[in-house]
Amino acid sequence: MSLVISKSKRNSKSKRHRQTPHNLPNNISSNNLTSNLTLLHSSTLSTPNRHCYPLLNPPDREKLDDNSHPKSTKTSKSEGENRGKRVDTWALASSLRGAKTADDVELVLGDKGDLPLQVYVTIIRAFGKDKRVDSAVAVVEWLKRKSPGPNLFVYNSLLGAIKQAEEFDHVEKVMSDMVSSGVCPNVVTYNTLMGISLAQGDETKALGVFNEIKTKGLSPSPASYSTALLAYRRMEDGFGALEFYVGFKNSYRNGEIGKNNNKSEDWETEAKKLEDFVVRICYQVMRRWLVNSEDSSQKVLRLLTCMDQAGLQTGRSEHEKLIWACTRVDHYTVAKELYNRIRESGSEISLSVCNHVIWLLGKAKKWWAALEIYEDLLDKGPKPNNMSYELIVSHFNFLLTAARKKGIWKWGIRLLDKMQEKGLKPGSKEWNSVLIACSKASEPSAAIQIFTRMIENGEKPTIISYGALLSVLEKGKLYDEALRVWKHMIKMGVEPNSYAYTIMASVYAAQGKFNIVESIIREMAVSGVELTVVTFNAIITACARNNASGPAYEWFQRMEVEKIEPNEVSYEMLIEALANDGKPKLAYDMFLKAQGKGLSLSAKAYDTVVQAAVDGRATVDLSLLVPPPPAPVAESTQRVRTLFDINQEDMGIVND
Repeated sequence: MSLVISKSKRNSKSKRHRQTPHNLPNNISSNNLTSNLTLLHSSTLSTPNRHCYPLLNPPDREKLDDNSHPKSTKTSKSEGENRGKRVDTWALASSLRGAKTADDVELVLGDKGDLPLQVYVTIIRAFGKDKRVDSAVAVVEWLKRKSPGPNLFVYNSLLGAIKQAEEFDHVEKVMSDMVSSGVCPNVVTYNTLMGISLAQGDETKALGVFNEIKTKGLSPSPASYSTALLAYRRMEDGFGALEFYVGFKNSYRNGEIGKNNNKSEDWETEAKKLEDFVVRICYQVMRRWLVNSEDSSQKVLRLLTCMDQAGLQTGRSEHEKLIWACTRVDHYTVAKELYNRIRESGSEISLSVCNHVIWLLGKAKKWWAALEIYEDLLDKGPKPNNMSYELIVSHFNFLLTAARKKGIWKWGIRLLDKMQEKGLKPGSKEWNSVLIACSKASEPSAAIQIFTRMIENGEKPTIISYGALLSVLEKGKLYDEALRVWKHMIKMGVEPNSYAYTIMASVYAAQGKFNIVESIIREMAVSGVELTVVTFNAIITACARNNASGPAYEWFQRMEVEKIEPNEVSYEMLIEALANDGKPKLAYDMFLKAQGKGLSLSAKAYDTVVQAAVDGRATVDLSLLVPPPPAPVAESTQRVRTLFDINQEDMGIVND
């Protein structure tokens, strides 16, 4: 359907067009500056009263005639003849799609007379959108043959077409033609050149073009400032973007910006939009730093501080998006800072964000800081969910595991108390961690209390629970209590494992009840529980502690019958038992046997053999003994712990 644009409609269309930021770079949202970018100033046109008309799609071909434009200062004869005639811009553009030279254009437009320049601008823009820059250049070259030739508006349109088509080889030629034609670039020209530099990935050049605007006596437009900020965004230079904005802000407050510009530019509104834009850029850059850079936390915190000093207003949404980018261990300081900012602002906070902060603090081993977040959820909201509960319990588990490994039983008990205080119900894993810590610290009374609390809180003891309690009772020589716990375990239907059997064998061996020890060994075989060197070492150790070298030697020999290879601990404990029982020659022989098997016994075992031989005046050749290298203190301590505290990890006690 063809439409003849009336004068009133034309004025409306012209007004709307003047407010369209067609030279805005692709990455800048037109919504940010649509109402304020003046693309065409009166100084832009060599013919001031000519305006641009967009090229419509084929169904809505726009019919233009001279009467639809304000009269120009000069009216040629041809233009007068064309007055009242309709111009089908879409048809003209279609005819020129294959044009490569000015002669090609002459074949199509030579008999059309002097058309309004807006027609040519519309055609040039259409070619840019269609990525036919050669045709657009051909139209401009043809216009050079006419008088007065292309004006600033035409050249700006050609630069815009080049930018849109991304055929940047033509830029230098166009700028050279402008200079030779005496057409001076305006701010729209420089904005387009900045956009072209960004499209080419040369952000530094884009900033150089911005600086050139002022040197040419022009005033940057809002689009100029936005494009410069976008250059800093592309360079991921948050500090540069912030410094640039602060310079703009100070100049605007001092009245240096906007005093001589078109009234259609509302700089107060534009200043607010630029503030929002720089905030968005800074947060985008900080997210990029956190995602792509190591050791970026300090940079992010510094930029946040600089933003505060610049008086930039930030909100919950920006903070939460940045928190989600915090995933590395060193990011916990940033996440905690942003969390505190949201809380201090009094605004609501997403539960998922809180859970993410709890998770990150736990990853960074800041468990108490994570607990503070959980306490905030209880006191201030939002109400914690299952994820919150599971995260904080996992942090407690880590702390309890540390307490278990180091035997810090008092710390473990405090952690359990803290969990219950915060409404967290400890499970068997948590209770067992504290029981094992008590066992390692040889604290039977504390272990009994924890075991009792566990049952009172409705948690059913597992084989790990019973094993830890039996271990600490055996260490404290509370054999009767250990027997009662054993019977309770059997009554509750808990199947003994190798560790539990080993402890009971040690208990009965210490009491000299070797017939019961024998029955335990047989029961293990019947129950399908594998006999290991650890069980025999426990029996031999109990014999050694009770000066029973004979039974110790017998159980050592029993290992050979069961085809279990003795290890260093087996020999060391047997040597200790024999030496203490006045059998230095046999102790000496055991040391040589272990040495012959390639085992490296401790310095303590070597000293024990030598001392026993000297004291007992045994006829032995001590030169055959190879003294081991001196062991570090930590290693010696670990060796003693292995003798008295059957390695619970090896026995599977800590595996749920």
